[in-house]
Amino acid sequence: MKIKPFLVEEWMNAYETQATYNIAETCADSISLEELFTLCEEDLEAFWKSISSKRLTYGDIHGYPSFREGASSLYRTLSPEQIIPTHGAAGANHLAISALVNPNDHIISVMPTYQQLYSIPESIGAEVDILKLTKEDGYQPDLKKLESLLRKDTRAIILNNPNNPTGALMSKETLLRIVALAEKSDAFVFVDEVYRHLVHDDTYSESIVDLYDKGVSTSSMSKVFSLAGIRLGWIAVKDEELKAKILSHRDYNTISCGMIDERIGAVALKDPQKLLKRNRDLVKENLSILTEWVEKEPLITFVRPQAGTTALLHYDLPIPSREFCLRLLDETGAFLTPGDCFGEEHSLRIGYASDTEVLRKGLEAMSGFIKKLQNEQGNPGR
Repeated sequence: MKIKPFLVEEWMNAYETQATYNIAETCADSISLEELFTLCEEDLEAFWKSISSKRLTYGDIHGYPSFREGASSLYRTLSPEQIIPTHGAAGANHLAISALVNPNDHIISVMPTYQQLYSIPESIGAEVDILKLTKEDGYQPDLKKLESLLRKDTRAIILNNPNNPTGALMSKETLLRIVALAEKSDAFVFVDEVYRHLVHDDTYSESIVDLYDKGVSTSSMSKVFSLAGIRLGWIAVKDEELKAKILSHRDYNTISCGMIDERIGAVALKDPQKLLKRNRDLVKENLSILTEWVEKEPLITFVRPQAGTTALLHYDLPIPSREFCLRLLDETGAFLTPGDCFGEEHSLRIGYASDTEVLRKGLEAMSGFIKKLQNEQGNPGR
C-alpha cells in the first residue's frame, strides 16, 4: 500500500520541540493526572493503589466497561456496546476507514481537512472526489456541489466536524441535509468529531451517529479533554455489519487499548462536563485574544471559528506559508503550521487553546515578524 506523506504530522514531528511559543498545538492545554483527579473530585492515591495491585494483562479486549459507558454518554442514542476503543482518533480514523473503504469504491471528502480523511481512502485504491471548502462560504460545504459529486455507487461521505483547520461547525440542519443526500445512494457518512463539544456559544453539537444509522463518528481524549498522553480514542458506530468489520480489522492492528489508559479515560468521562467547562472557558478567553489581535493586524484575516481549538489565518504577504513558518520559528521561537499542509497556501493554522500567556507571547512575536517582513518587502501587502 502506498500512502502520501502526512504533511501536518511530519511538520509537527520535525519542528514542534524547537518552539518557545507553541501556538501550533491543537489540544486544549494539557492537564496532569493530579489536576485531572482534583478537577473530577476523585482520589488519585486510591486510584494508583488499585492500579498498582493489578496484573498488567491485555485487559478488557473490547474496552474497559466504564470507559465505554462514559464515551457513549457523549451521544444521545448510543449504548456502550457501540463504542470501539482505539489508539487515539488517528487510530480510530485509520481503523474505521480501512474497514469501511474498499478498492475502487467512490468516496467524497473535503479540503481543507485532516489529511487522513482523504489520503487513507486513496491509499486503499478508492476513487476520491474532493469538495472544496472556501473562505467565501465560511468553510461550510456547498450542498449543491456535494449533490453533484454523489453517485449511485458512492460508498461514503467523509467529513470533519468541527473542521480542522478552520474551526467551522456544521449545524444539525446541515448534517441532516447531508444525511438526506447520502440516503439516496445508501452511503455512509463518516465524521471525525474529535473537536466536538468545544462549541463557542455553548450550544450542543450534534453527532452524525445520532442522526443517521449509517453514520460513523470518531473522537478521542486528546483535543477537547486535554489527555493526549493516554493515546485513547474511539469509534462510535450503529451499523452492525460495519461494526463487525471494524472489530475484525482491530484484531490485526490493536487487539486492545492500554488498561491504565482506559481507566484514566473513565475518570475523565465519569462527569465529562467538569473537564469540558475548564476547556470551554479557556478557548473562549483565548479566542477573544486571537480575534482582537486579528482585528489589529491589517494583513491578517480569518473566518472566526465557531468551535474547536484551531483557526486558519490568511495573510497578505508575498511569502510561501512554509517559509513564513520556518522563519517565524527561527527568528522568534513562535511556531505555527503552514497552510500548505492543508492545500491552503498563504495561510497559517493556529491552535489557540494553549496556555493563555503562551498565546499572547506567540501573537506578539508574530506581530513583530510581520512588520519585519513588510519592511523587507517595502510593500504593505501581496
